[in-house]
Amino acid sequence: MNTIKSAVCAALVGVSMAFSAATPTHSQTLTPPPAASEMDNAEVQKLARDILRVGTLQRNGVMARLVERGDTDVVAALIQSLRFLQQDPWTVTAALQSLTGENFGGDWNKWMLWQEAHPEITPFEGFDAYKEWVFTKIDPNFSLFINPGVPHTIRLEEITWGGVRKDGIPALVNPTLVAPTDKAASYLDDDELVFGVAINGDERAYPLRILDWHEMFNDVIGGVPVALAYCTLCGSGILYETDVAGRDAPFDFGSSGFLYRSNKLMFDRETNSLWNQFTGKPVVGELVGSGIELKLRPVAITSWKKWLARHPGTKVLSIDTGFNRDYTPGKPYASYFNSPDLMFPARVDNTSLEAKNYVYALRLGEAEKAWSLNLFADDMVINDEIDGRKIVLIGDPDSRTVRAYESDGLDFAAHGTNKEILVADMNEWRITEEALVSGGNKRLSRLPGHIAYWFAWQNFRPDAETRFQ
Repeated sequence: MNTIKSAVCAALVGVSMAFSAATPTHSQTLTPPPAASEMDNAEVQKLARDILRVGTLQRNGVMARLVERGDTDVVAALIQSLRFLQQDPWTVTAALQSLTGENFGGDWNKWMLWQEAHPEITPFEGFDAYKEWVFTKIDPNFSLFINPGVPHTIRLEEITWGGVRKDGIPALVNPTLVAPTDKAASYLDDDELVFGVAINGDERAYPLRILDWHEMFNDVIGGVPVALAYCTLCGSGILYETDVAGRDAPFDFGSSGFLYRSNKLMFDRETNSLWNQFTGKPVVGELVGSGIELKLRPVAITSWKKWLARHPGTKVLSIDTGFNRDYTPGKPYASYFNSPDLMFPARVDNTSLEAKNYVYALRLGEAEKAWSLNLFADDMVINDEIDGRKIVLIGDPDSRTVRAYESDGLDFAAHGTNKEILVADMNEWRITEEALVSGGNKRLSRLPGHIAYWFAWQNFRPDAETRFQ
């Protein structure tokens, strides 16, 4: 976390300086705002901007007028301002305390959590224009995503800046893959983790040490256009089909630089709509209300050694990506992955699991269910059901590997000596990426699922069932 967190902190300092560069000196005079009873929406919007563009003395006056007005519709703007006034937050926090009755001091994280818990506190009219104004001070391209009147299904006040600009975390597009024997694959260690994908006999491995830096690839595997949307903050790499019925071309996705509840918001380059990485749905922009939801494909996290043993004909991502990055394992996020803490605000119920415990999430249309990875510590095979549908899961918590299949009502068990084989109804079943296959060539289909941190599953699938024991 040190690498990423220090970069975010440095970026915040830079943005704070950008705001203060336009700040009037204390000797300059500002036109006094009208009395609170006469304050119209245009004046409210102006005062909200003044919080970030005037000096401390003038800011005191701005806060006094907003507090005197007494409307909580400015709370979201105050919390937004607090992110960039870390060296001088006190007038803003005093106003927040007066308007909300809460006292979290200058802790932006706690104020964001409070805001998430209070959807009834709605922002003033024109907050979308205010949000655009703030974000375009960081990157003018952010106006492609948030602008006046933009349709949205998530609260704009909960969209936060992740510390990078648009495409600051660059997606890999049709990246170079090589044979395991190629020199460009010699960087891999046996025990390091890869995303393993197999579609129509096309087998690919995408090492996490590279995807940690890129968080997205757009590729064609087995003739199927797909994107792996990888949110490092919520521990989830989700494989989506990008060819959607009724569209002229597959979607091409990138990282917007924005987060929502500590989950990345990706964007498509055709419409610049923002998409929730976890749900595969557009949540801000032109495609809101389109009914589009990306179809999931199975993906497995496993060790390079295990993937190669099972798939000797696999291709693997070349370390020569065309980008200048230090692809040492864990370089950008090792401290974050090893810490129990989140980097950005998201509410968590730790009653059943800790925020960053792993779960395996299975999503079959409206039917969704998750299993704690701890369940696989004693037995690699779990027979279960989802929405009345009989399934079997095979897991290894050490490598975060889980695969799920239809079970056709059969009761499966581990083979005992061969971990590539399951036993059911006195028959052996071979584990493949696309199906369980019996000696008689009967096939039970693989089901689409993925690994995630508990807090992410809980935030975006709060009504789904989770099995803890």
